[in-house]
Amino acid sequence: MEGMYDERLTVPRSWWLFPVMIGLTLALILLRASALGALVGLVVGIAAGAAAISSYGSARIRVVQGSLVAGPARIPVDALGAAHPLSPAEAAAWRGPKADPRAFMLLRSYVPTALRVEVDDPTDPTPYLYLSTRSPMKLAEALDEARRGARA
Repeated sequence: MEGMYDERLTVPRSWWLFPVMIGLTLALILLRASALGALVGLVVGIAAGAAAISSYGSARIRVVQGSLVAGPARIPVDALGAAHPLSPAEAAAWRGPKADPRAFMLLRSYVPTALRVEVDDPTDPTPYLYLSTRSPMKLAEALDEARRGARA
């Protein structure tokens, strides 16, 4: 049962203007030195900014082979409890005043909705996982299905 759920938390298209602005800023700064310096600054600024944005937007959430893989974390679905889809207002509360510092958070500010998944492992001090996701209901369903498959 490979790939029950797979989501990449890519950045919004408008964010790709930031590398261009960084490159132009470096080019203007280095223009005082030389035209070649300005060209190098433009290329390096755009490349570095694009690499940073691409890295930040490469976070993935997957439910595969009986595990939830969220960014660097891989958790067996057996160790997870109830999943609670969060509306934008609820998500804001759970990443703000309701947040527990022990929670694992895969947080992306540009994704308004999230899923809060309780951790049922008594040896794990993490109370819950907070996962920014564009499809909290689909992710919750995939976790439920994976849990049923792991029990069978």
